[in-house]
Amino acid sequence: MLDYLPVLVSVIVVNLLLSGDNALVIALASQRLPHRQQKEAIIWGGAGAVGMRLILIVLALYLLSIPYLQLIGGLLLLWISVKLVIDDHETSSKVYSAGSLWEAVKTILIADVVMSADNVIALAGVSQGNVIVLIIGLLLSIPVVIWGSNFITSIMQRWPFVIFLGAAFLGWTAGEMVIADSAARFYVENYPIFNWAIPSLFAAIVILTKLLQEKRRLGLRD
Repeated sequence: MLDYLPVLVSVIVVNLLLSGDNALVIALASQRLPHRQQKEAIIWGGAGAVGMRLILIVLALYLLSIPYLQLIGGLLLLWISVKLVIDDHETSSKVYSAGSLWEAVKTILIADVVMSADNVIALAGVSQGNVIVLIIGLLLSIPVVIWGSNFITSIMQRWPFVIFLGAAFLGWTAGEMVIADSAARFYVENYPIFNWAIPSLFAAIVILTKLLQEKRRLGLRD
């Protein structure tokens, strides 16, 4: 077993390094829930995200070879980013306590599927094909991913502008997924400006959505 220890450590370290934006998604998706449901969403979402990553590892090499998959995934992640940044105060608390927990878990799992395509390639590589070591490493990573989500949630509740920055970062990540797609390779290689223009555009869309929503809310108050 000691022979596999370096591989196990590599799986854990790589998964934690790659889980920063997943922890951010979990925190963003659960930050408007009641405190008790926040913990439930973080636990279910965190465990589900790790389980989903394990399933995707099996399909990773095949999935990333399909043209337009990352492009579509990037657009889906942009939609998720916009959805997360909109804080609809007009929605009643009854709606949140009734169905928002599973809505949050669903958002977490969808985002993890979208964002994990590149990550699982790295995990599959460092595991050296050892599925047992891979499973153990991912399971050991769950508490840290969940703790990270709890930490980010507490920060967002103390400083709400962090929600704004976090969603903009996810928008940037969505743009990076689009330009990483094999179908976009020609444009990226021949027009390097796309390397930063597309992620910047996606981040700007999220920011503008939030600004317009705040302007509309202030207008309704007047």
